[in-house]
Amino acid sequence: MGTTERIDGRIARGNQTRQLILERAVETASVEGLEGLSLGRLASELELSKSGVFALFGSKEELQLATVRAAIDVYVDVVVRPARDLPPGVGRLWRLCTGWLAYSRDRVFPGGCFFYSTTAEYDAREGKVHDALAGARTDWLAHVERTALEARQAGEIAEGTDVSQLAFELVAFLEMANAESVLHNEFTSYDKAARAVLGRLRAVTTDASSLPESP
Repeated sequence: MGTTERIDGRIARGNQTRQLILERAVETASVEGLEGLSLGRLASELELSKSGVFALFGSKEELQLATVRAAIDVYVDVVVRPARDLPPGVGRLWRLCTGWLAYSRDRVFPGGCFFYSTTAEYDAREGKVHDALAGARTDWLAHVERTALEARQAGEIAEGTDVSQLAFELVAFLEMANAESVLHNEFTSYDKAARAVLGRLRAVTTDASSLPESP
């Protein structure tokens, strides 16, 4: 085996190990928070060498930042991308919201919404982890607002609608469902949130036929 092949093999194994660690890290952080992560703990749980794990991440902060990035990738795949299959309009906005509710209800992350729990943990702090979480939240709210704006531009949301306010209210409905479900281990809150979202969208849409009559 040549030198290049050995190097490529080590890189591939390193990438696989890194992915394995991050999969466990996002699951753990969604329940216990990012402060609950440690390189030594993950190495022990996954039966990996501590030195190997340290070599991949270097510090707890880098592990936390990598965990946030990994969670963003999952979030985009599960919540954001499926809605893009629909054309711009109120139907896409509805699909984005129902996709979020399914993401939380189905416990893609064991602790419910990864970003709801970890943002509460870091919202009053400073530093790179706070900034990464704040950036992710800003991007999500902006995406919801942009989706609403596209629906308005497509003529499917009334022209005078404040899309910034609309996005704020929709996200509030979603997060309330997640909070109630996780706290009380119940799932009726998702139905309530879906009805609230649908009612809000039907109130501003110019074409009710583009939305279901009930969730």
